[in-house]
This record gives sequence, C-alpha cells and structure tokens, in this order.
Amino acid sequence: MPSNLRNYTKRNLKKRKTIFDNFSVTNWIIMINVIFFIVFLIFLNISESYIDYFAIKPSNILQGKYLWTFLTSMFSHANFAHLFVNMISLMFIGNFVERLIGRKRFFWFYMISGLVAGWVFILSGLIFNVDMNVYAVGASGAIFGLGGLLAILTPKLPVLVFFVIPMPMWLAMIFLMFGLWLISLATGLPIGNWAHFGGLICGLAYALYLRKKYKRKTRMISKYFR
Repeated sequence: MPSNLRNYTKRNLKKRKTIFDNFSVTNWIIMINVIFFIVFLIFLNISESYIDYFAIKPSNILQGKYLWTFLTSMFSHANFAHLFVNMISLMFIGNFVERLIGRKRFFWFYMISGLVAGWVFILSGLIFNVDMNVYAVGASGAIFGLGGLLAILTPKLPVLVFFVIPMPMWLAMIFLMFGLWLISLATGLPIGNWAHFGGLICGLAYALYLRKKYKRKTRMISKYFR
C-alpha cells in the first residue's frame, strides 16, 4: 500500500481510546433506531393516531404540521423485518463509509441524506398527484445516500445484494433502485421508492463534490478498493 494512502487510512481507521469513540456513529444511529422502534410500537398500541407524531405524511407537512417527522421518520420503522433489513445494511455500509470520510462528516451526510429523501418523497406526491395521506418511515433513504456515495468513490467494491447476490457497488445500487421499484409496482407493497431516489441522488452529488475537492485522496480510495 502506498505510504500516503496508508497514512490517510491510519488516520481514519485508527483505534479509538474511549468508550464513546469505540462506539461508532453508525452504531449509535442503529441503537437510536432500535429505541425508536420500541417506542413507536408502544405508542401505536396505545392509539394508532400517534403515528402522526413519528411518520412523515405529505399532507401534514404541507399544512405546517408535525414538521419534526422529517427527523423522527428516519428512525422509525413499520415492523421488525423493516428494521432488521435496514439496520443490517446500515451496519455494514455505514461503518465502512464512516471510516472513509470520518465521524463528523459521516453524521451530517447521513442526516442530510435522510432529510433530502423526505423532501423528495413529499415533492413526488405533488408532482405526480398521488395520495398525500400516505405515511413513510424508515432509514432506507439515508442508507441509499450512503450507497450512492460508495457507487462513485468505490464503484468496484464487491457487495452482496439481498445478502446473497454478488455485485460491484455501482451495479448493486442500480439493481436495488429499479428492482425495488419493480417489486412495489408488481406487488403493491408500500416501498418508499422516491425517498430512496432522493437519498441516492444526495449520495451521488456529495461523492462528486468529494471527488472534485479531494482528487488525490478519492482517487487513491477508488484504486485501492478494486
């Protein structure tokens, strides 16, 4: 490994010295998601009307109501399977991205990707004149942002789509984006495809920014993860 790449990698992959540093930002986010899921279920068991306090709904946002759901919806999930798939994906992709770009940069990028995903979800309803009373929850918009970033910075990184199908990262993101869209159209499953698209575009845009600003470092990363 070239010395400059080794130094850069050591700086971003160095061992943590405190309990808080040992626990990555990704793992903190996973923990928050699990806690939110439990709290979400408790409140829904009390009354289904509490969903407005957690899930993002376009009609609410457009009326200026429950604006905090841009954040709470990112950490809430519809069921255990939804939570499990997202958190497993986040555990692998998130920790990798965090080591590449650093803890602070990763945190803000993750949050912004999730917020952009929420906005695109709402705007798609306005543009295509669909039901504005549909709720959306989940971390997948932000996770697609992470995937979009890797599709540019480490396009040849091998990943397992649906945990079984080997693909390079760039192809995996295309496959997942259109594959999930086809599944939702064929089965009628309420998959947040536009939220995924918003997160993906955010990730691609940020990766292009990093590649332009840090040409040498991003070139080394791309070459190393072939």
